[in-house]
Amino acid sequence: MRKFVALLLILQTAVPAAARPSHGAILIYSGTTGYRHESIPAGIEAVTVIAKRDGLTVVASEDPNVFSSQSLKRFRAIVLLSCTTDPKNPASEWLVGDRRAALQAFVHRGGGIVGIHAAADSHYFWPWYGHMIGGHFQRHPQGTPTGTVHLAGQTPLTVGLPAAKQRTDEWYYFDDYDPTSRLLVTLDPTSIGEQDVNPNPMAWTRTVDGGRVFYTAMGHTRESYSDPYFLKLVSNGFDWVLGR
Repeated sequence: MRKFVALLLILQTAVPAAARPSHGAILIYSGTTGYRHESIPAGIEAVTVIAKRDGLTVVASEDPNVFSSQSLKRFRAIVLLSCTTDPKNPASEWLVGDRRAALQAFVHRGGGIVGIHAAADSHYFWPWYGHMIGGHFQRHPQGTPTGTVHLAGQTPLTVGLPAAKQRTDEWYYFDDYDPTSRLLVTLDPTSIGEQDVNPNPMAWTRTVDGGRVFYTAMGHTRESYSDPYFLKLVSNGFDWVLGR
């Protein structure tokens, strides 16, 4: 019950009511052909709460056929929730042919993309997808250690977040992070026992071909989706891709 109350409080205070979008629909896509995250149902539930707060209807799907030009016309944003593919198997990729064209057209006309966690562990054989997200998953240290994340700077997307926070998660590393992204949150690698000293990107935004993209590498655990810090970050990113 306390977690549920915390979730409601964080979502109620995330954005002033007058600034919130009031119509439209979003797609939550969580289909996987690679590693399947146990946190996906909790993620769908949490994102649905965020979307309905904004007066949006929600379609949750794992059918890749939803990526058609006609289907995507109804959506203001697409949430790619840990939608993995097999990095060693091009045949595991479900964004192919007309589906690729449909997603690109969606972004070109200003559609928003929210990528969560293993959205970066997907479609390694389609360069545009990696360009859209801003990087591909390379590795993560074993387990889900507790580490310290820091804000990369004060922006409207980090309003309400502490400058530093300890969190438990699975911490992604990227071998092709695009430094032109607007970095929001970093991980101190020494806080999880890693040898490198450079801050590790954990959340960012980017504008791609006319569309707004928010991505966070956090969100591996089920507990993330009742964590006020994580939910606040996703909520702020969600409103940004919707054009707030």
